[in-house]
Amino acid sequence: MQYMMFVATDPEPDTDVEDNVEEWVRENDASGVRVRGERLRPASEAKTLRLRGGELLVTDGPFTEAKEWIAGYDILECESLEHAIDVASRHPMARYGRIEVRAFWPFDGSEEGE
Repeated sequence: MQYMMFVATDPEPDTDVEDNVEEWVRENDASGVRVRGERLRPASEAKTLRLRGGELLVTDGPFTEAKEWIAGYDILECESLEHAIDVASRHPMARYGRIEVRAFWPFDGSEEGE
């Protein structure tokens, strides 16, 4: 099953440990767990859009005002949620930021995952 791993910043990181994200990427690419991943440009460069009454409204910045913002993502191929959590827990941003893991929910009409 595939899982989306959102990598977010955190205003209160654990700075006691130094980790190397390149090492995590190499390890999970080699094992085939990491399908794809990228970092994202800063939230200050984001655009938020809404379509209301046929009019496109585009505003600068992320959709919420927050101290945390999504810094990147990875798509993981794991046999279970527990496996995805284990992989995500070893990402350096689990210490320096926050990680959210969520299973993909295909548009095939399946209610799996609810």
